[in-house]
Amino acid sequence: MEEMKAWRHAFKVDPARPHSEKWLEEICESGTDVVIVGGTEGTTIDNVTECLAAVRRFSVPCVLEVTELEALTPGFDAYLIPVVLNAHHSAFISGLHQQALKAHGQFLKSAEVWGEGYCILNRHSSAARRTAADAAMDMEDIVAFSRFSESVLRMPIFYLEYSGTYGDIEVVKKVSQTLAHARLFYGGGIQTAEQATEMAAWADTVVVGNALYENTEEALKTVKAVKETKRQINKR
Repeated sequence: MEEMKAWRHAFKVDPARPHSEKWLEEICESGTDVVIVGGTEGTTIDNVTECLAAVRRFSVPCVLEVTELEALTPGFDAYLIPVVLNAHHSAFISGLHQQALKAHGQFLKSAEVWGEGYCILNRHSSAARRTAADAAMDMEDIVAFSRFSESVLRMPIFYLEYSGTYGDIEVVKKVSQTLAHARLFYGGGIQTAEQATEMAAWADTVVVGNALYENTEEALKTVKAVKETKRQINKR
């Protein structure tokens, strides 16, 4: 848990998308704090295991964001369990999680497992479609979910997921000011160092994903940008 609190920058690698060894080496040697393995579609035990083995050649921490029960495998430094708070499909709130613990409870018992209170905020994304997420929420709804995640569910992470589109900085700012202890993760639409800097001022951890596949050179620049940005609010 203490290691997670030090994460300022994360790269998210989709195991279902093709990549080269050189590309992965650049990511793992970039100075990012952690590589998160996870995707919405096409995630299998085979491509997750392959991705894990490739990242394990480097010293960077590697964690699995569990989105497919069948892809859950030992060997990661930690496991992130997304609880999609604004989903209409109950499977993504508790159903799949209960099944994961039923099937893999023994090895998860001794592993680092961290829950993420997830809000998906891009209604056009594949994640929103899959979970039937109510992404058309106003500021008050989002803030209320952040409070629910932290104070009732006691989730150590609250994740604002804009999934492919750049988010509203005012939402990120307000949620950052609301959370007292939970870590605020931001993901979505970051293509430049300037965008990463803007979000890093308010988010504890900035997650960069799609840019890795669309413009790797620019994505790599986000590492330095985030790490040189001082947060406006320091958590207790």
